[in-house]
Amino acid sequence: MSMKQRLEHFEALLGPTPVLPVTLTIGGRPRVIHLKLEGHNVAGSIKARTAFGLVRALVESGELQPGGRLLESTSGNLGIALAMLARYLGVSFTAVVDPLIAAECLERLNDLGAEIITVTERDESGGYLLSRLSRIAELREQDSSYVWTNQYDNPENPAIHRGMTGPEMFRQLPRAPDAVFAAISTGGTFSGLSQFFRSVSPATRMIAVDIEGSIAFHGNPGKRHLSGIGASRPSTFLDSSLVDQLEIASISESAHYCRLVQRSAGLHIGASAGSVVAACVRYLEMHPEIELAVCLCADSGDKYASTIYSETWLRSIGVELPADDLAPATPEHLPGAILSGVA
Repeated sequence: MSMKQRLEHFEALLGPTPVLPVTLTIGGRPRVIHLKLEGHNVAGSIKARTAFGLVRALVESGELQPGGRLLESTSGNLGIALAMLARYLGVSFTAVVDPLIAAECLERLNDLGAEIITVTERDESGGYLLSRLSRIAELREQDSSYVWTNQYDNPENPAIHRGMTGPEMFRQLPRAPDAVFAAISTGGTFSGLSQFFRSVSPATRMIAVDIEGSIAFHGNPGKRHLSGIGASRPSTFLDSSLVDQLEIASISESAHYCRLVQRSAGLHIGASAGSVVAACVRYLEMHPEIELAVCLCADSGDKYASTIYSETWLRSIGVELPADDLAPATPEHLPGAILSGVA
């Protein structure tokens, strides 16, 4: 089977991921938020779509051949997706990571046979991204056989979300959403979604969500503790025409809303998704006219047991949660019906 045929088989595994309506009390009244749960995707996150788009272009151009060597800087999810896809295509994959990567992600990368290179020096913005990119440049200079997917500048990153993720989300909702919320890091996912919704529903408000310490789109540089959201450099893919508003979340907000969604709806969402829900709740408090809001949840919570779901880890970085957040997760009601496929 050729690499192109294998890619076609992999594409068939991508989505549709469910959209689930969850009711939370916001501003003293029940409000419904729709969560698009990308943790249900192959490889466990939305980055399976990104990996497919990046690698497909390399195969079609002939840059990636059988036996080739993929290379990428990753905070976790894209690395897992690329490692899975590389193994399926019969090529190798080298992941350049940093200490913020969750232990669960490292274990999965090892299981998938990825070569792992860890940088340990923070960059001038307080993160590790620029250090990872410097290591990428060194590796490519040392060995020309590496094929860098370059999620940070490759237009195939937003293109896959403009052509696949956005239309899928749109088909699953009863009508065009009033507002869409998604985390930013490279900005590729948000950019692609915004480009799509700008074309089919210009009235939809596109709300970008970032974490404290990130400068992915404005923001103030600082030390960051979470992977999967934020960046040490501005996104190549984002500009003011695509972002109606930027919301900045804190780690304590992310941890709180991860637990609140688990208690109220029985859903185990990832760290960046907690930030997105936090931003959505804050926005809805200020905008009661919003009726149909959608939060893109990039992955599930299984990779974050040792970080955002760990009271010990949170205390180690100076975050204390209220007693209610530390209570056992006993859902108050069952989640609503999955809307996948609803026109």
